[in-house]
Amino acid sequence: MITHVVTMKFKPEVTDDQITDLEESFEELPEKITEIQSYEFGRDVVRSERSYDFALVSIFANLETLKHYQTHPAHLVVVQKLQQMCAQIIAVDFEASRIPKIDPDIDPHNDPWNDPKLFQRA
Repeated sequence: MITHVVTMKFKPEVTDDQITDLEESFEELPEKITEIQSYEFGRDVVRSERSYDFALVSIFANLETLKHYQTHPAHLVVVQKLQQMCAQIIAVDFEASRIPKIDPDIDPHNDPWNDPKLFQRA
């Protein structure tokens, strides 16, 4: 599995409408590019000095499927938008070194985190 992470810093003149258009473009990609196994993106909510404005995390089966995504015409349209909107883009692609193991002895029906009362207000 290859995890593809991209962070984006928008130019100061980028508008909310442009970001919404970008989000809509990202939303369409998994329907057009079947190699995408997982796809999440969103605006930064912390907005600290070191924060970037937007991030994307996607998962692919292997490097070959990632390369297909990167050269797919639908992705290239989004890349053009990003080049116009972003002052800086940082990307990293990595192969997961640790995969969480599922304990077969845990009964998901008895998981205390699934208790609906856990998050109720008093």
